[in-house]
Amino acid sequence: MSQQANLAGTFSLAGTDLTVHRMGYGAMQLAGPHVFGPPRDRAEALAVLREAVDTGIDHIDTSDFYGPHVTNQIIKEALHPYRDNLVIVTKLGAVRDDKGAWLPALSEQELIDGAHDNLRNLGLDALDVVNLRVGGLDGPKDFSIVQQVSVLAELKQQGLIRHIGLSNVTVGQLRQAQTITPIVCVQNLYNVANRADDALIDVLAAEGIAYVPFFPLGGFTPLQSSELDEVAKSLNATSMQTALAWLLHRSPNILLIPGTSSRAHLRENIAAASLVLPADATRKLDAIGQQA
Repeated sequence: MSQQANLAGTFSLAGTDLTVHRMGYGAMQLAGPHVFGPPRDRAEALAVLREAVDTGIDHIDTSDFYGPHVTNQIIKEALHPYRDNLVIVTKLGAVRDDKGAWLPALSEQELIDGAHDNLRNLGLDALDVVNLRVGGLDGPKDFSIVQQVSVLAELKQQGLIRHIGLSNVTVGQLRQAQTITPIVCVQNLYNVANRADDALIDVLAAEGIAYVPFFPLGGFTPLQSSELDEVAKSLNATSMQTALAWLLHRSPNILLIPGTSSRAHLRENIAAASLVLPADATRKLDAIGQQA
């Protein structure tokens, strides 16, 4: 698996001037254990970010509630002033308490404060893309998000946000949001074994909207799959590389944001962008989702 400069090709977000490589980078793991507090090795965290952009990655996913504040501050230290083609995608809708718990933060003032926290800690005048995080760690919660999306739309009108996305949402919430403002991406739980969003991915592809799966290997408890492991072994790849390659194969609107705090793991993830899945391997991987 030789690394290719195209990082699995590019995707242009409908209605925007943004075109990014499909292999991006998720910054969540740059914070300390449980995404809380400072990293164990700040120098390595800085080095990971710099190597990521040096290899051609131009799409970084983050949030000011990672740490909190820690991840964005590390991104700023490592990469500011930012390259012209670098797209930083952040999230609003949650905060952390002093013990590290994840708490919803969806009031008008909390969203406004969160936007300004991201701007300050990233060192930006405007945020490229902001995802409204709706659901929690246990999945989407189906309630009206008209008020919250309207707040983001107002921040967009003020020039503080350029584009708006959604995270951890239902199809109904997507359609609500689209009555207020264009939505450029959706970030939900999806992987080779968790396929609830299959239909949504196809709908978004038709509309030119990016789908950005999180937890590509199952979540905080990694997927245990003998089928995945066997396919990976046959390809001389890791299970993570194989799971990432399957996502790239699944649909052209899928953008990846695998995270790591290690340069060695970063290189492994990037190599997945050039991993070719033979037809028989794809069939075996597809079957994992049908069994789940």
